[in-house]
Amino acid sequence: MIKSEFTRLCLDSYKQQCSLSRLSKGEQSVWQRRFWEHQIRDETDFLHHVEYIHYNPVHHRLVKAPKDWAYSSFHHYVREGIYEADWGAEEAVKFGVDVGQE
Repeated sequence: MIKSEFTRLCLDSYKQQCSLSRLSKGEQSVWQRRFWEHQIRDETDFLHHVEYIHYNPVHHRLVKAPKDWAYSSFHHYVREGIYEADWGAEEAVKFGVDVGQE
C-alpha cells in the first residue's frame, strides 16, 4: 500500500532506469529489492526493530560492532544511556521471527 502509492506519486526524475527483469515483473526502480514495510505495533516492537537496524551492519559483516558503524543512530542511543557502547559486540544478537523478515 505505502510503497505502491509512493511509487505512483514519485517523479520520474527520481526513478532509475529499470532492468528488463524488473519490467517483466511490473516493478519500478524506486525501491531496492527485498525492501519490506512493517507497521509498528507497540513500543516493544519499535525497540526490536531499532535493535535490528543497529545490528544490521554487524550481521552483514561491515563492522564488528554497532558502535563501529559511523552512520548509525546507535551513537545517539548510547549518549542517551539507552544502550551500553559495547552492545552487540560480544555475541550475536538474536531477533524473533517477526523482526526483519516481513
